[in-house]
Amino acid sequence: MSTHKYFLLGIAVATGLAFAAPVAIAMNSSNDEKSPAAAAKTTDPDFAAGKAAVDAKDWAKAIEFLGKAEAKDAKNADLENYLGYALRNAGNMDEALKHYTMALKINPDHKGAHEYMGEAYLLKGDLKSAETHLDALDRLCLFGCAEYTALKQKVAEYKKSKTS
Repeated sequence: MSTHKYFLLGIAVATGLAFAAPVAIAMNSSNDEKSPAAAAKTTDPDFAAGKAAVDAKDWAKAIEFLGKAEAKDAKNADLENYLGYALRNAGNMDEALKHYTMALKINPDHKGAHEYMGEAYLLKGDLKSAETHLDALDRLCLFGCAEYTALKQKVAEYKKSKTS
């Protein structure tokens, strides 16, 4: 191979690495409950009981236990997101939005909080705010993610229901 070809090959490899590194970092970074730091925070028995109650759709118990866990750990975005989810499903939209907002103050890139907050805004009839969270997920989910797909579908359903 000539020197010129090695030079061009070197440029191609360097360019590929320059673009691949941020993608690899973004794909391996987690901002919700799957991260090791967040996993350590989920060892609280009240948080665990609250998550179990959410899974069982027992919103009153979920709110009770997650509220206790929040009193011990007010800087846990996952906990705030779960609490918002339980409150939303219990019909307390304004309190739910407060907790989603807290989750996003703790971690502005929390995909679950963006998705659920967008859904809450749709339930309140606020399409513009829901689309703001859809846009945030579009930015966060470089190659798409479940949260973006779910909110995008809910926004489409909402729009369809308003035109029918």
